Amino acid sequence: MSLNMNRRSFLQGGLAASALAALAGCKKTDGAAQGGSEATMAAAGGNVLKFYISNPVAIDPYNTQETQGTQVEHALFDALCGFDWDKQEVVPKAAEKWEPNADATEFTFHLVKGAKFHNGDPVDAASFKRGWERICDSTMPEPSVIAYHLDPVKGAKEMSEGKAKELTGVEVVDDYTLKVTLTAPMADFPYVCAHPALAPVPQAAIDDPNSFLTAPIGNGPFKMDGSWVADQYINLVRNDDYYGEKAKIDGIYFSIQKDPETAFREFEAGNIDFVDVPTGRMAEIEGKYGLSEDGYTVTPGKQALTGPEAGVYYLLLNQNDETLKDPVIRQAISLAINRQNIIDTLFEGTRVAADCIFPRVIDEDPSNAWEFCKYDKEAAIKLLDEKYPADANGKRGIKITLSYNSDGGHGDLMSIVQSDLEAVGIDVTQDSLEWAAYLKAMGDGTYQVARLGWNADYPTMDNFLYPIFLSTSENNYSKYNNPEVDKGLAEARQITDEAKRKAKYREINAMVGKDMPVVPIMFYSHMQVGSDKLKSFYYDAQTKGDFAKAEM
Repeated sequence: MSLNMNRRSFLQGGLAASALAALAGCKKTDGAAQGGSEATMAAAGGNVLKFYISNPVAIDPYNTQETQGTQVEHALFDALCGFDWDKQEVVPKAAEKWEPNADATEFTFHLVKGAKFHNGDPVDAASFKRGWERICDSTMPEPSVIAYHLDPVKGAKEMSEGKAKELTGVEVVDDYTLKVTLTAPMADFPYVCAHPALAPVPQAAIDDPNSFLTAPIGNGPFKMDGSWVADQYINLVRNDDYYGEKAKIDGIYFSIQKDPETAFREFEAGNIDFVDVPTGRMAEIEGKYGLSEDGYTVTPGKQALTGPEAGVYYLLLNQNDETLKDPVIRQAISLAINRQNIIDTLFEGTRVAADCIFPRVIDEDPSNAWEFCKYDKEAAIKLLDEKYPADANGKRGIKITLSYNSDGGHGDLMSIVQSDLEAVGIDVTQDSLEWAAYLKAMGDGTYQVARLGWNADYPTMDNFLYPIFLSTSENNYSKYNNPEVDKGLAEARQITDEAKRKAKYREINAMVGKDMPVVPIMFYSHMQVGSDKLKSFYYDAQTKGDFAKAEM
């Protein structure tokens, strides 16, 4: 992944879920929620789910890179696999089954026969190869920023660098058999194939790419009704020729609003069925609309969602910084931060204090907890006293600069962190940068302590270790380099037994925890609410709506 990505994993937006959703700006007027598709909505007899998004970056799978576009794209397209959060396993979607070879370097996928795109074209193995190659094609007018998903596939790097014209690791064995060869073993590869953007596309995506950008032709349970009207709406209707179980609702009206507050006013007026809760209002909303029983499912009278998400907010500690090279200082910084106070003060108690890098929905084994990832002010002082005794003014000669992006509402959190660190004798200043400059500072390593968020691409332990802590990873902004961790990650990817693979990842997590290259602060949770028009609507831990099973 390159540093210029507008990748939602960075969680550029605000700390609350309402602001996290607003990764892309929009300029529509407040009244546009009722524009454009009123006739379709009326014809459906009200059996349409009206869902708030901000203006997406893309709804074409080749460049679907953030939550807004993904909501639309995954309703239009089916990837090879899906992930069932109830079963906690990868499940068939466009592929009815698959098998790996002995060392997990080759995967053979067998597609559902008879599936069609919305224009009637067959969904075959060639359409998957076509879709994946569009993602890696460096000659696209706007090259994709999500090609990193296909990095494990043989030939992907060469395509992305413009050195090849096809994915050599993707073989069309026959119309309904797709064979994928990887550059190295990766037993978790089916999880990667469950990413919504790794979808098939018909020949129309090549023949008329401009139209495909705003009116993609997919293979999923819903299809486009007209084209995306930027800053206003995207309208989808049920695909009655869908090869799987047909959707229960007639359509989805994605109401594009300029900000979460405007969207919430439309929700209160009865014009939208699902929105983010504005910052500071979660307790009020829970009291007014009732709390969901499982945290993820909206039902009448139990409409507010607070379920844990597959994301973590953390501080990067630059391992090349002279001050932070000392593990005692890194450990003391982590011990000094009162995470629960941050959560209670800024998020009405709706977050969970992080004790390691794995969110609970990824792995909840109690052995994952890091020794120094907790609040213990006295322990922090004791650690520092041994090497950095305080003077008469309580100062220790340790100076730290906290950096953060200015456009995401992170200042309040950083001020609490500053107060906590100063309470143990560390001098702290803040440095606020706009997003592009902030990304450059992280990439160049010209910072001491910086904030970042990571939201799972795939619900695997690997996805929280390999990208963040592998020494050669582009996302390793802490400049962490532990050869034992690198070796362990390579070994873990080759383990085909899931229980043994998870045990290996727990070992790696423990190694990272001893080194403390980052300071986990909190795990994200939902902050959304649905209307009482929703009989049942599930919003998963990766913030995707299950539109196909929604009921009005």
